[in-house]
Amino acid sequence: MNVLVIQRAVSKGFWGGLAAGLGAVLGDGVLAAAGAFSIAAISDVILAYGDTIQLIGGVLLVAFGLALLVTKPVMTTPPHERSHILDHMGIIPQTFILTVTNPGAVLGMAAMIGGLGSLIGGLNTNLEALILVAAVMGGSLLWWLGLSELIATIRHRLTDNRLKLINRVAGIVLFGFGLGLILEFGLRYFR
Repeated sequence: MNVLVIQRAVSKGFWGGLAAGLGAVLGDGVLAAAGAFSIAAISDVILAYGDTIQLIGGVLLVAFGLALLVTKPVMTTPPHERSHILDHMGIIPQTFILTVTNPGAVLGMAAMIGGLGSLIGGLNTNLEALILVAAVMGGSLLWWLGLSELIATIRHRLTDNRLKLINRVAGIVLFGFGLGLILEFGLRYFR
């Protein structure tokens, strides 16, 4: 997700990067809520369809990676112009889906909540679970705010060649991660 947010902040400015990050914040919140509130239905779906979720996530990452590799990078919002968050709302559902279908995010959240539960003796009330979800989402939001601001601040220094390099590296990384997920899925089922 970092790669995607950086690429969006470079090409579309602060609000473009933040909008991409907001989808991840919402996805992190759903995953944290599933773990913190022990929502059996969501947990069962994740466990039952984990392989399908992995495959979909891999395909989406490959598609995003290929799109970055074949499109000519442009700063759609010039560094001296300001855009608004509402100009970038379309990316939020995309990054939300990428987050909740990312096996690393799902397993990472499960490990974090499981480790926290063993450290403090579990989440005993709904309020404690709600505080954990809010903390996860707040931390995620702070990360995306900071990253988007940093990239938006330095983006005016980027030449067309550097922008092309950033897009290529981002495309290769996303494609590689997606391909890795697809190959892992394939090896598990087609041995």
